[in-house]
Amino acid sequence: MDAFLLSTLGVALAEIGDKTQLLALLLAARFRKPWPIIAGILVATLLNHALAGWLGAMSSQWLSPQVLRWIVAGSFLAIALWTLKPDTLDDEDARLPARGAFLATAIAFFLAEMGDKTQVATVLLAAKYSPLWQVVLGTTVGMLIANVPVVVLGSRFADRLPLKAARRGAALLFLILAVWVGWRGLGG
Repeated sequence: MDAFLLSTLGVALAEIGDKTQLLALLLAARFRKPWPIIAGILVATLLNHALAGWLGAMSSQWLSPQVLRWIVAGSFLAIALWTLKPDTLDDEDARLPARGAFLATAIAFFLAEMGDKTQVATVLLAAKYSPLWQVVLGTTVGMLIANVPVVVLGSRFADRLPLKAARRGAALLFLILAVWVGWRGLGG
């Protein structure tokens, strides 16, 4: 039970103010369907964190830390560019099918978690604590604790949010992360 509680608390705290909270807000504002978004976060986090321990151990044998850094930097750059793409939804299109919100969230969250501090924390917690299922469940619950309120409030108050500024801010954040990770890869 210690593995579950420590994993839950650690990830919930690490997630506060993280880029995936901003992503949750943007998805909630775009789709305004909190339950499919929450389900997408759940599925993406379970898959990502379940694979994190296994991939962390295996990737250290296949890829150098330098190559891994560039993969992470490239992922952040791709997310930055995707975030800049303006929404073409009008009020009638805002009633997108729930599966669109679910799939968009699951894919975006899975990719955004690659190399994220919560993914790294999952690898480290899994290396130290067992059983693995308690660590994965704990880190997933921690993600939900941090992101569900953002999704619920974001979908409810989306019409009052400056979405264009939020989208540009998110893109800038991901661009900065891409440059920072790439700079670290150069030894800077």
